[in-house]
Amino acid sequence: MAHMAVDLVIDVVNSPGALARVAAAISDAGVNIAAATCVGKHEQAEMHILVPHAEAAKHALAISGLTVSHEHQVVVVDVVDRPGVLADLARKIAEAGVNLEVVYVATRDRVVFGSPDLAALKKVLGVPES
Repeated sequence: MAHMAVDLVIDVVNSPGALARVAAAISDAGVNIAAATCVGKHEQAEMHILVPHAEAAKHALAISGLTVSHEHQVVVVDVVDRPGVLADLARKIAEAGVNLEVVYVATRDRVVFGSPDLAALKKVLGVPES
């Protein structure tokens, strides 16, 4: 089963406590973090957060002095936790000629995919038309 969600991107200073500040701001608002990933080797890091209530999370982050730099729709796919699942999905997406810009694993055996060609990604992963 696949469905749509919102990936929030927060640019943070890559320092001890950056993740804690973001996570605390969101959890203090009563919003659960369903998935997160962070990439950054030097002074800046880009944190991707998947939450069920994006507007509440953005508001909580703003109150804490943290800014969502951008957000985009992503496809969240429920998977069975077994070897080869990610390879199978990635192969299926590649065979459809869809390029990915973000991939990360979420709680409860789910994988998050983002692409500049969202329509094609939705089609190949079987997201129902809304």
